[in-house]
Amino acid sequence: MAVADSPVPDLADRATACAERLRAADRVLLASHIDADGLTSAAVASTALARAGIDHEVVFEKQLDDAAIEGIAATGYETVLFTDFGSGQLDAIAEHEAAGEFTPVIADHHQPADADTELHLNPLLEGINGASELSGAGASYVLARALEGSDGDNRDLAALAVVGAVGDMQDSDGELVGANAAIVRDGVDAGVIETRTDLDLYGRQTRPLPKLLEYASDVTIPGVSNDEAGAISFLADLDIDAKRDGEWRRWVDLDAAERQTLASGLMRRAVASGVPADRIESLVGTSYTLVDEEAGTELRDVSEFSTLLNATARYDRADVGLAVCLGDRVDALAEARRLLRTHRRNLSEGLQWVKTEGVTHEENLQWFDAGSRIRETIVGIIAGMAIGSPAVDRSKPVIAFAEESADELKVSSRGSHALVRRGLDLSAVMREASRAVGGDGGGHDVAAGATIPIDERDAFLAEADRLVGEQL
Repeated sequence: MAVADSPVPDLADRATACAERLRAADRVLLASHIDADGLTSAAVASTALARAGIDHEVVFEKQLDDAAIEGIAATGYETVLFTDFGSGQLDAIAEHEAAGEFTPVIADHHQPADADTELHLNPLLEGINGASELSGAGASYVLARALEGSDGDNRDLAALAVVGAVGDMQDSDGELVGANAAIVRDGVDAGVIETRTDLDLYGRQTRPLPKLLEYASDVTIPGVSNDEAGAISFLADLDIDAKRDGEWRRWVDLDAAERQTLASGLMRRAVASGVPADRIESLVGTSYTLVDEEAGTELRDVSEFSTLLNATARYDRADVGLAVCLGDRVDALAEARRLLRTHRRNLSEGLQWVKTEGVTHEENLQWFDAGSRIRETIVGIIAGMAIGSPAVDRSKPVIAFAEESADELKVSSRGSHALVRRGLDLSAVMREASRAVGGDGGGHDVAAGATIPIDERDAFLAEADRLVGEQL
């Protein structure tokens, strides 16, 4: 692939080197993370490998710790492709590479460890922000473009790459930017993605209008947000038919004029209620629609698609999420929807627990310890949801704990891009504070995680609070 053909020219040479190594392999083990970005990373890479005629197997890991890497080494694969993780674990991976156990190829976007390897595709190595400009699925997409063959250029895989980026919250300022925007353009050119300026509320495809408004809590509008009766009353006052044949309509069911009426009415209510101007502006953003998916389903809107994927692998069914990404719209999709119902219930109950129990404030951060009440695979999602709710102070990052085992605590941290602009780097905080107590961690500046010994919580908090204080 020529540099000019790459969606991210700065990464083209790295992508080409990785692609050449994969083509030379007899078979490849593809290992990926279990969140929406990890699933789409695996799906993009697996599809590209299959199209290139490269024999491979896909495995998923909840976390890429020493034990997981040792297990991967024991499989006997000479070439291992890591997607959406691997950069932060290069110290351990490099030991196995030096021992000749396997050759690693890494397509990731997390903060790299001190060690390096030759076949390393990561935006941070070229000065591209891995937390806001390119996701793990985006890195896999750049690799997929380098693997293009006579049967196509893999641009259609941009759809999954955008699902991964949005699932990784890289559109938090209302749209995808940087290298992600280049991938969006590829998807538009390939006819698999449509973009438009739209009301930036979750559930445009599937939620009945009252629920769309009631659950839209990122921007709290008095009398509408978190108020079912208020949302219904608000709709009744608008010049649109919110019901048809006795059933509530959805945002996707409205025509352009009706959407404009609803959006304008919501803006007026926000202004009249004293919502700050910058928060009102965030009600509008860029929507990304997957045109090949059925309208009115979770797969049509990339945000809802990513939530569906999170409901699979985080409940030990990565196989289901991968199958949906690879096109199964029957059995796998039905199972994913069942898991999604459970996921939504667990998120709602978990967020309500945080609101009820509250958080503990340190000088520079706030935290809660869910113990076994919240599943450790979703406690980070709930921490992120809490950041956007009245339950926490937006001026501080939030750290969440959940039991991972009898011996270990899972730590998830979430901040805001405003805090990052002031100097917050949660990846460094998680890595340094966890290692100070015998654990390990890493991630992004705005969102990161760690695993620590279960009896080291307070020592970890003290170190994390000190580190955040130094940054801010």
